[in-house]
Amino acid sequence: MANWDDVRRLSLELPEVGEQESRGSLQWRVKDKLFVWERPLRKSDLAALGDAAPTGSILGARVEDESEKAAWLAEVSGIFFTTPHFDGYPAILLRLDDIAIDDLEQVIVEAWFVRAPTRLAAEFLREQRS
Repeated sequence: MANWDDVRRLSLELPEVGEQESRGSLQWRVKDKLFVWERPLRKSDLAALGDAAPTGSILGARVEDESEKAAWLAEVSGIFFTTPHFDGYPAILLRLDDIAIDDLEQVIVEAWFVRAPTRLAAEFLREQRS
């Protein structure tokens, strides 16, 4: 299963990505736009989730819109979830300790595409097809 080294490696393999720390948590940005980040659960998250609150490492990831968010949350694996803090915000949370590397890569790449400038995303696609 995945860990923070996998998130770092997969994120930094993408064009123009930088890593930074904010309030003690890691973040990965493309052209200064946040696309995946370490997201420890807060007291309000724990209260909202109750007994369903996961333990372990939590990764936040941007998604295109609410319909894509709903699709991720409908996955039967139970890896993806949200909290009331993210209501109306295009992002998902995932249990990093439970996700397969291939699935993590898909989440990270899709989040990158959501936040990358159009020109950069198009260049990346052209390079991948070559």
